[in-house]
Amino acid sequence: MSGSEGEGRFGAARRSALLEELRQTRSRRTPSDRPAARPGPKPQPKAFDFGSLPGHKQIRLQKSAAEMLGIGVPYFREQEGYAGPTCFIEGREVLNFSSYNYLGLNGHPKVHAAARDAIDRYGVSVSASRVVAGERDLHAKLEKGLASFYGTEDCVTMVSGHATNMTTIGALMGPKDVILTDTWIHNSITEGARLSGAARVTFPHNDLDWLDDFLSRNRGRYDRALIVVEGLYSMDGDWPDLPRLVELKHRHDAWLMVDEAHAVGVLGETGRGIAEMQGVDPTSVEIWMGTLSKTFSSCGGYICGSAALIEFLKANAAGFVFSVGLAAPLAAAALASLEVLQAEPERVSRLQANGRRLLERAKAAGLDTGEAKGSAVMPVIVGDSARAAMLSDECFKAGLNALPITFPAVPEKQARLRFFLTSEHAEAQIDRAVEICAEALAKVRARKLPFGAGA
Repeated sequence: MSGSEGEGRFGAARRSALLEELRQTRSRRTPSDRPAARPGPKPQPKAFDFGSLPGHKQIRLQKSAAEMLGIGVPYFREQEGYAGPTCFIEGREVLNFSSYNYLGLNGHPKVHAAARDAIDRYGVSVSASRVVAGERDLHAKLEKGLASFYGTEDCVTMVSGHATNMTTIGALMGPKDVILTDTWIHNSITEGARLSGAARVTFPHNDLDWLDDFLSRNRGRYDRALIVVEGLYSMDGDWPDLPRLVELKHRHDAWLMVDEAHAVGVLGETGRGIAEMQGVDPTSVEIWMGTLSKTFSSCGGYICGSAALIEFLKANAAGFVFSVGLAAPLAAAALASLEVLQAEPERVSRLQANGRRLLERAKAAGLDTGEAKGSAVMPVIVGDSARAAMLSDECFKAGLNALPITFPAVPEKQARLRFFLTSEHAEAQIDRAVEICAEALAKVRARKLPFGAGA
């Protein structure tokens, strides 16, 4: 070793030792040894500005576009009182086609009385998770009634329809599994599939040939397979081929889950949904899901199926175990709505007749109703989101409340107005709504968009 090399190595080692000694000396200093802090006010920490998020910037952009187009923002308009075939907004009565009070049960005297009685007896909240102290007899009565209505062994109700899908899928599926969903499936199912960690496959809308082919080639790669569809698609008003889905899932050893949020009370002779309409044994479907906020004029969600499935979910679905039980007046209102539905099936017949009339009149007026089949849901497809918002605004000015559905809820070129029907709409109200929409659409199409507004 040369002298210069040895000296260099020693120098580096020595410097390292001195730096370490200096670090330790500084760490042993008492507060009096340390230099005094400079006088002056301490800087106050500021909360994060959420206005800097890209999503918030998009909201500002949309509001700016609305101002550029000279239209009011159609969302969050306050309604005064009951939302039936008409409603009051900003002190004015308008035709209402934006509420899913499908059978008019939200205004039924028996439903109101049941909710009031439940408040008097149980209070407004059950004040705990059902697992610990929130169980009430109303829960069991409602679940027994829903299970009987569906023809299944048991049922569990939860406080949120969206969370019902998420927590059920999350409890049942995992990283070694696959979830196959229709491309038009609801966000709650998409989110549940994402959070489960399972592989996610989206198949083209109602394309069961595609689904069959995929499972034929790939089913062996996964432990469990879950197919999820809607009984009535909430954006387009059409439905799947349930008999074929049952055959397909059986042949490929898959589970089938049907979201009946918009189908129960709407499809089938007595409102029992797509199984009744298409003549399918409900026990051949593993998981029936529905919401209480539509036909049942309440709030929350439910799962109907085998006794083993419900027992499993009550012990393992986080959205049930760790969430407060369904409020007593909500459970009572849903139970009363179920009883009225069964006692007055003519409401279902009226709704179905109204659905056929709305679709016929809309097509005759040249409106693009997409895949709608004449149920409680019908879109009027416009194209881009800006024109959908403009159409909704024109309709509102003319006395019709029908809200726009825009990107990203639907593809940009599929932006639309969405009509919700009830059994209580009169024929004249349906005809007038179509007339207003057709006249408003003609104005929108004739109007030239300001540069940039379409974006």
